[in-house]
Amino acid sequence: MTASDTHTTQLAVPDGTRTAGGGGPAAWSPDSWSPDSWRGRPAAQQPDWPDPEELRGVENTLALRPPLVLPEEILDLRRSLAQVAAGEGFLLQAGDCAERFGSCTEAGVRGKLRVILQVAILLTYGSGLPVVKVGRIAGQFGKPRSRPTETVDGVELPAFRGDIVNRPEFTAEARRPDAGRLLSAYHHASAALNVLRALTLGGYADLGQVHDWNQEFVRRSAAGQRYETAADDITRALRFMAACGVDTRSQAALHQVQLYTSHEALLPQYEQALIRYDEKRRGWFDTSAHMLWIGDRTRRLDGAHVELLAGVDNPVGVKVGPSTGAADLRELCERLDPDRAPGRLVLISRLGAGRGGELLPPLLRAVRDAGHTPVWACDPMHGNTFVSESGYKTRRLSDITTEVAEFFAVHREEGLHPGGIHLELTGDDVTECLGGDLDEVLDTHLASRYETACDPRLNAAQSIELAFRVAEFLREQRSGV
Repeated sequence: MTASDTHTTQLAVPDGTRTAGGGGPAAWSPDSWSPDSWRGRPAAQQPDWPDPEELRGVENTLALRPPLVLPEEILDLRRSLAQVAAGEGFLLQAGDCAERFGSCTEAGVRGKLRVILQVAILLTYGSGLPVVKVGRIAGQFGKPRSRPTETVDGVELPAFRGDIVNRPEFTAEARRPDAGRLLSAYHHASAALNVLRALTLGGYADLGQVHDWNQEFVRRSAAGQRYETAADDITRALRFMAACGVDTRSQAALHQVQLYTSHEALLPQYEQALIRYDEKRRGWFDTSAHMLWIGDRTRRLDGAHVELLAGVDNPVGVKVGPSTGAADLRELCERLDPDRAPGRLVLISRLGAGRGGELLPPLLRAVRDAGHTPVWACDPMHGNTFVSESGYKTRRLSDITTEVAEFFAVHREEGLHPGGIHLELTGDDVTECLGGDLDEVLDTHLASRYETACDPRLNAAQSIELAFRVAEFLREQRSGV
């Protein structure tokens, strides 16, 4: 749905406190929450905006813009995630590390959508379950940074925080935070949503076509024999449907797809400006995306980011890193999901390969014992980043696969449903992560197409290879192996 499709609901610009809503903070006095109550809390990872008056003017302008997504779409996603939490679905959340404004084109969106669809069909095959597809797309323009500044040849400048804040060129002018880029982010997100809607409803997601793309990968891969069984099984299923008179091009469920949007709610000013109150549903919704998440660096219980998202009815994700304690996670769940509503909360572990067996079980038990039923998803990217000998920040596909395998193993031991995966990927033929059966990326290759705006992403071939492996894990989980 696009920003122009606003006639189906009545939304109000935020001007008061919360009085009701399914995902709200009832247990901590809901009357104390309002869209701007975060302003009294510490906000981590914020730019040093040089002109507060300009920032306020941009916020006021954004507050009058149409919503990018609608409450009914947001609630549809919550219902789908509730099925995932009950073990009746699987979540695929994937897309760019940090979107660039320049990628919000038909070609850029098409490339990302293609690889997401290719991964999704394999996960559907492996799990035998519906796959809920959520893109890191149409809004993932900001990134937290480990340091607020960057120094090159003795010159210190503000860090690049994503296109929504500043530009990557290492000049004082480019690195100066620019509030006007918040408005540009809104317009680029709207453009990307328009393209997504056209592609997902216009036949680009046809099941047969997506499978043909994966068969091409199998034919070209050095390890193609390993994946032939899965590809052949899908081929036989499609032939069976055709023999029964089912035409994938005429069946909406096989010809179209629902792709929801998500991004990290990093800049509270931008998010607040797009929060709307829905009179019909008596709840607040952040209409910048269907789902928002809180990062590992911004999940402070008394912080601005938790306060902001505690009061909206969107599904909310929380990144769970190695420093997350069981008690801290319980308190976060209580704050963000006091009603224990399935579909409200997605906990995204990012622990690093070799650490899941130790760190994940106590977290799973703490949340379960407190009565929460979140979707547990695995982010195998952020805990496996290192600097290679050639000086590039990178990740190994083997480490990424290992962390996913550990995630599945721990959930099997705990008797819980492994609910999803969260990936940073691109449809482009980049050389940012090491490994892969098809056109293996070595350290000496990284410089050839290292194009990320921030962290290294899986390229299309690496993404498909990982999807085949995750499909194997899902099939084993289903069969109890």
